[in-house]
Amino acid sequence: MKAKQRLLVISVLLTFLICMSLIVQSYIFKKDAEEVVVYWGMTGGKVYEIQQKLKQWGYYDGPIDGIYGAKTFDAVKKFQAKNGLAVDGTVGKQTAAAMGINLGTASGGGGVSAPSRGGGGARGDGDVYLLARAVHGEARGEPYLGKVAVAAVILNRVADPRFPNTIAGVIYQPGAFTAVSDGQINLTPDEESLRAARDALNGWDPTYGAIYYYNPAKATSSWIWSRPVHLVIGKHHFAT
Repeated sequence: MKAKQRLLVISVLLTFLICMSLIVQSYIFKKDAEEVVVYWGMTGGKVYEIQQKLKQWGYYDGPIDGIYGAKTFDAVKKFQAKNGLAVDGTVGKQTAAAMGINLGTASGGGGVSAPSRGGGGARGDGDVYLLARAVHGEARGEPYLGKVAVAAVILNRVADPRFPNTIAGVIYQPGAFTAVSDGQINLTPDEESLRAARDALNGWDPTYGAIYYYNPAKATSSWIWSRPVHLVIGKHHFAT
């Protein structure tokens, strides 16, 4: 009888261990298969392939140099608009499929290298989290591209001599951001805001170097209306 009980216990334990192993393997596979997104500032063979396709179809008139810059960004947006895709200037799974390009997976590198922002040294987790909090407070409900854009504006200010030269200094500059004034900066950022902060810190700037943005339905400063707007993402106007 005891022998049967021992066998039952062993069987249950083995079943449990097998199930846990399968769960862990499934998680690892899922992480390895994360979608690659090619965006402004990236370089490499996939960018080269994207440029070739766009040039062949008449969307792109720049050099085929494997560098994802302004002309590639604009050409991708034209392609997306023409083909009924979400127009964000980035090449993700759907846009790549429409182009007939296989981006691979995150674990495979995707044939691209992410850019890095200079001028500020290495960024710590504290900077990432603070930037994500600002994004969450300022751009919650905006499209993902708009969240990256808000983060990029903050980083563009860090690099501009007219503003403080740290992320915290820019964010907490008196009167600079509504999220600080109304306390939304203290909300816990979601995963998308954290990802947007990381993408901006890695060099993605969909704003073309903007240092201001505002929502025309809420802006109260007459001065901000004098700034030249060169991009609109969601409800925000981005200006220099």
